[in-house]
Amino acid sequence: MSPPAAVDERTLTRRIVALALPALVVLAAEPLYVLVDTAVVGHLGRVPLAAVAVGGTVMSVAVWFGTLMAYGTTGRAARRFGAGDRAAAVAEGAQATWLALAVGVLLVLLAQLFADPIARALAGDPATAEAAAGWLRIAALGAPGLLLAAAGNGWMRGVQDTRRPLIFVLGANVLSAVLCPLLVYTAGWGLTGSAVANVVAQSLSGGLFLLALLRQRAPLRPSPAIIVRQLVLGRDLLIRGAAFQACWLSATAVAARFGVAALGAHQIGLQLWFFCALALDAVAIAAQSLVGAALGASDGAGARAVARRVTAVGAVAGLAFAALAAAGAGVVPSLFTGDPAVLEQAAIVWPWFVGMLPFAGVVYALDGVLIGAGDVGFLRTMTLAAALFGFLPAIWLAYALDWGLAGVWCGLALFMLIRLVFIVIRWRGTHWTVLGVTR
Repeated sequence: MSPPAAVDERTLTRRIVALALPALVVLAAEPLYVLVDTAVVGHLGRVPLAAVAVGGTVMSVAVWFGTLMAYGTTGRAARRFGAGDRAAAVAEGAQATWLALAVGVLLVLLAQLFADPIARALAGDPATAEAAAGWLRIAALGAPGLLLAAAGNGWMRGVQDTRRPLIFVLGANVLSAVLCPLLVYTAGWGLTGSAVANVVAQSLSGGLFLLALLRQRAPLRPSPAIIVRQLVLGRDLLIRGAAFQACWLSATAVAARFGVAALGAHQIGLQLWFFCALALDAVAIAAQSLVGAALGASDGAGARAVARRVTAVGAVAGLAFAALAAAGAGVVPSLFTGDPAVLEQAAIVWPWFVGMLPFAGVVYALDGVLIGAGDVGFLRTMTLAAALFGFLPAIWLAYALDWGLAGVWCGLALFMLIRLVFIVIRWRGTHWTVLGVTR
């Protein structure tokens, strides 16, 4: 439940860590598997690595839907849990599951229809486009499972159950991490083996979350009223997510124009960034749960105490990740490829990657605070402004002036800096501390 207003800071830190550590494993499992997949495919050559870069960027749309579904469900479920109504919190998960199934099936159909034109639009090389389209058609079959897992994660985080999500997600991804090299190399399936391993992980994880919901014996009939309220909240998260997707897709498209080696290096850097970002987001998950529960229990002082503490924890975590990344500059890229041209391009990306991590720790922690508070309208507007007036102009200018990957990652850094300034200003105000279950 929510922390009292005068809670001891050490006790609050322990509670944040108790929620964040299992969430860290859950958040890191999927991108860690993607890193394994990237390393396995990277040793097949430049074209397969570039194909996974393109296909993986498109599949990030499904991850985006899953993230906003999980975050929206966590905030709503946490408020109801904080108000003492666990059944209503689980009911949020049941309705989110219906949304997950509908969106997942739609994404599968769209991938089968439009894989070729999307791959051609993003890839600068015909061989890369063909390989990416084939990978995407298979990998998209895992979208329903991925979204079911996101919905399940959402309501379980809301009721502060982080143990079962850890088991479900970690078990599925460990299995697929073992399958990936077996299918790619031993079975000789190449890129197809990579895509099949993705589908196995996502489908198994989604099935386990669905089974957990059925065991709650919650009402499963669709409730249009709850679904509509979730969609209203999801609208702002969707628009915010669209801004992120425009940034990632544009970054991949521009990187592709600088050559196959640049695109391969960008894929390595971007997947490592996603891994670190989602790991840092573990603090944000704890913030969503604790802030939502505190506000649901009408404890504004407790919510602000959580916000202060997670900001400090996020900053420390960001610095720690930056130190690790800096120490691994000469080693980590070579784990993904032996191509000298790709490694040369990765060296350009690395200083930007390391430099953004400390700021990311603060931004992601405060993202969690505001999502838990239901203040997603502000997050929507802030992210759109950072994308439209910072990142997108910078990245297309980098393309026009031939700045290479340094220009692409400079745009990403500008995007992060603008978000940092605006979210700190919001955090220091009082607009986000709305009490009760009104959001």
